[in-house]
Amino acid sequence: MSMSEVVQHQHPVDISKALKAAGLQITAQRLAVYRAVCSTPHAIADDICKAVRAELGVISRQAVYDALKVMSEHGIIRRIQPAGSAARYEHRVDNHHHLACRRCGNLIDIDCAVGEAPCLTAEDDHGYQIDEAEVTYWGVCPACQNTIVSDT
Repeated sequence: MSMSEVVQHQHPVDISKALKAAGLQITAQRLAVYRAVCSTPHAIADDICKAVRAELGVISRQAVYDALKVMSEHGIIRRIQPAGSAARYEHRVDNHHHLACRRCGNLIDIDCAVGEAPCLTAEDDHGYQIDEAEVTYWGVCPACQNTIVSDT
């Protein structure tokens, strides 16, 4: 299953309302960045920048990075960074986890492992008030498994 075949359980938000509710200006750049994040889940910032430039024409890389930063800080998009990977962005901000392929780097969303947020209860929370658990399952995707079989 490719990333484009993965069913997203959380639909994109009304971005204009979300920006307004966060006290942020509604700009063409932010709207384009959000659309790019929605159209390519788990994309890195450079790929989002390319998509935004394809839509808007001229925009600085810094403007895209700034939009990603402010929207992730306000919970409009989610920034994730699996071990060994550049930061990636997604529109799905609900409590969920990820499944990553060790060979090709493909990353897909999977629902929460157990129960409600934070999904996992630490054996000893050391006094922390836990509000989120970030889980990444690692393995080899079906496409890479087929490549391994055909290589032998």
